[in-house]
Amino acid sequence: MTAAADERTATRADAEHHLRALVGREDAVLREDQWTAIEALAVDRRRALVVQRTGWGKSAVYFVATLLLRAQGAGPTVIVSPLLALMRNQIAAAERAGIRAVTVNSTNVEDWEQVHTAIAAGEVDVLLVSPERLNNPGFRDEVLPRLAETCGLLVVDEAHCISDWGHDFRPDYRRIRTLLQDLRAGIPVLATTATANARVTDDVAEQLGADVLVLRGSLDRESLRLAVVALRTPEQRLAWLADHLAEQPGSGIVYCLTVAATQEVADYLRSRGLDVAAYSGRTEPAERHDLEQRLAAGEVKALVATSALGMGFDATLGFVVNLGAPQSPVAYYQQVGRAGRGTPDAAVVLLPQIEDKDIWAYFASLSFPREELVRQTLDVLAEHGTLSTAALETYVELGRTRLEQMLKVLDVDGAVRRVRGGWEATGQSWSYDAERYARVTAAREREQQAMLDYLTTDVCRMRYLREQLDDPEATDCGRCDVCGGFDVVTAVSEDAVAEAGARLARPGVVVEPRKLWPTGLANLGVDLRGKVAAASEGRAVARLTDLGHGQALRDLFRAGVEDGPVPDRLVRAVLEVVNDWRPHVDGIAQVESATRPQLVGSLAEGLSRYLKKPLVATWQIVDPDVPPGAGAANSAQRVAAVRRRARLVGDVPAAPVLLVDDQLVTGWTLTLAAQGLREAGATDVLPLVLAVAG
Repeated sequence: MTAAADERTATRADAEHHLRALVGREDAVLREDQWTAIEALAVDRRRALVVQRTGWGKSAVYFVATLLLRAQGAGPTVIVSPLLALMRNQIAAAERAGIRAVTVNSTNVEDWEQVHTAIAAGEVDVLLVSPERLNNPGFRDEVLPRLAETCGLLVVDEAHCISDWGHDFRPDYRRIRTLLQDLRAGIPVLATTATANARVTDDVAEQLGADVLVLRGSLDRESLRLAVVALRTPEQRLAWLADHLAEQPGSGIVYCLTVAATQEVADYLRSRGLDVAAYSGRTEPAERHDLEQRLAAGEVKALVATSALGMGFDATLGFVVNLGAPQSPVAYYQQVGRAGRGTPDAAVVLLPQIEDKDIWAYFASLSFPREELVRQTLDVLAEHGTLSTAALETYVELGRTRLEQMLKVLDVDGAVRRVRGGWEATGQSWSYDAERYARVTAAREREQQAMLDYLTTDVCRMRYLREQLDDPEATDCGRCDVCGGFDVVTAVSEDAVAEAGARLARPGVVVEPRKLWPTGLANLGVDLRGKVAAASEGRAVARLTDLGHGQALRDLFRAGVEDGPVPDRLVRAVLEVVNDWRPHVDGIAQVESATRPQLVGSLAEGLSRYLKKPLVATWQIVDPDVPPGAGAANSAQRVAAVRRRARLVGDVPAAPVLLVDDQLVTGWTLTLAAQGLREAGATDVLPLVLAVAG
């Protein structure tokens, strides 16, 4: 045996010693494919892309490689990961093996200075950083260059996010391309993912550079039993959860498509005696951490969560139930992969909903903007210099989320630069790749159809998912409801259906008033700033995304539906909301509608008769050339458009007034109408609408 071979044998022995400390088992040994990846990183100092199923042990690869490289005198490992829950799990795992791990993300701002000091002092073995940190001006300009110069290993977790062909593309991840270019020669790089098809794998490998080792394994999850339970109504789906969630093994996750659904479902299941909690990106960081720990410890039956929940190294979950289908089989495979780690058997059930396609359409509306809006943004920055995102909104008709996503892409493309105080144009030429954006949009549509086909396929469900990920080893699993290995119960009790129906039939959503005027309105010739003193808390029948009355409202507001009076079912819901709310008013005002005048008129007139209060005013259209919804992409543009379009007409009493409209989208029409009512003498304004969008 040569000296080089002896060295590799000794290094593997060291690696397995570290593995045993990491997992806390004296009998643990590396699999050959794990050692191949570790060897490439810690011995050959190569770049590697590992595409392996969840639970395969990707984090063990980079932690063991870190310990080997640190022993050789290498700098700290930098791990880029978008999942905060995964970061917390990985820090705990690293500490067991004596690895000093820290994180920099949006939830621990107070720790950043201390972390940066520890890195500079060489006291950190692993730094976990969220992708948005990579383009924070201070981190990018002061910390990132030092890390690029001194780090011993760069790890890109959830690497499919680099590729805009991936199911979860994130513009912040494109900054990693720059980081890769800035690394010193010989610094190993590991990219990992469980959800990359052949196209995404090729794209990520190309971005990693030449001579990349690609390790792609079988994507079978031998512990998972997959099933689809197709139930016709929201009441039946909720009833299934109430009847059968307790039967599922251990603790798990109930995934929902919207934040509102997590809250609604969790509230209902708690009323049925189940120990569950809601979890989403809007949950406070401290509460999220506590909920993750309770789930991992089996102290709750389930978290009812959006895709913001991603459990990592230490989570042993017995089931995943999806109430509503994700947009693609690849995204679904990632979510169900949260179950079955460290357990021989896990149940995975999908409860598809009629409204899934509507929710997918909403998310699709957040795609990359049209070229003229991009050009307008670049022109505004070139003319005005550095502008914050809020200030840019007053010039460009895009919502905050789409505007920021677009700016991040332009930043990576070199057309703009994020600086302290906002964004500035670089003056570099930029081309709009319309063909590529169209191809990506078409790919998304194909993925959605593939998800719909999954619901009715007569092919083994695990095989179907693996084939969508281009797994060449895909075979029938023998464990799913198609193969006959999972006889999932589909029956629901009459009592559960009745109770779910009563819960969903209960209308009423609080409408919070706008509290501050958008910044930069002066740029649009509008003299409004600071606090809004217009409306009080109001009510809506439901959100358009809600499980109960949401369906009736989606049908009512669907494009092409003829205008008419409020349907009887919704009349009863409105009256129930009013009786529960009991607003004390002396008059009723309505917002004039160009598209649904009969709907809004019948709502106002019916409430006038029911409450025995007069119609006193109308927020009336005075400039029909301003179309409905003008400026709705962002707050400043919307305020300016509504101010041009309408004025208050009527005789307003010095008393509280009920303000009626059909739908709340941005909230600025109601806010400006309420301001007009207050200026005309109303002592209070209470909004009432049929629906809240989103």
